[in-house]
Amino acid sequence: MKEEIIIAGFGGQGVLSMGKTLAYSGLMENKEVSWMPAYGPEQRGGTANVTVIVSDKRISSPILSQYDTAIILNQPSLEKFESKVKPGGVLMYDGYGITNPPTRTDIQIYRIDAMDAAAEMGNAKAFNMIVLGGLLKLHPIVSIESVVKALRKTLPERHHHLIPMNEEAIRKGMEIIREDK
Repeated sequence: MKEEIIIAGFGGQGVLSMGKTLAYSGLMENKEVSWMPAYGPEQRGGTANVTVIVSDKRISSPILSQYDTAIILNQPSLEKFESKVKPGGVLMYDGYGITNPPTRTDIQIYRIDAMDAAAEMGNAKAFNMIVLGGLLKLHPIVSIESVVKALRKTLPERHHHLIPMNEEAIRKGMEIIREDK
């Protein structure tokens, strides 16, 4: 098993922390992982993306030109990365941030209304874990239990009280992801 993933959106959407949590979860399951963030000089509102590779075998390079899965959280990222999903791959997007949906017919396209679900939960910070839940429904490359353990390692201790809410958000994402026809 090897999954090459790009997660892309605006800074402040939890793109980098989602990638970090996914990578850390893979480490906790003794998998080979690569986590390579890229972001503009702006802290919030600028572009941000992270490449995550989770594999059962050694990873030869963290630098990719095509991806098995793209998680797209805004229109500029869709325009940049839609063409870089491998034929037969998966593109997942949040309906809130996309005005012109993906058009490719040689990949599987899934929509997750994570922003709306986070608003329903009353916590905008749950957004990235809802998205992660959608990914784990499509590709269970790590377990929810490993993600919860990873959150204990990656979140500052002052935020550990939010871990049950994050777990709930992951499960919510698994429920609401749907194929976009």
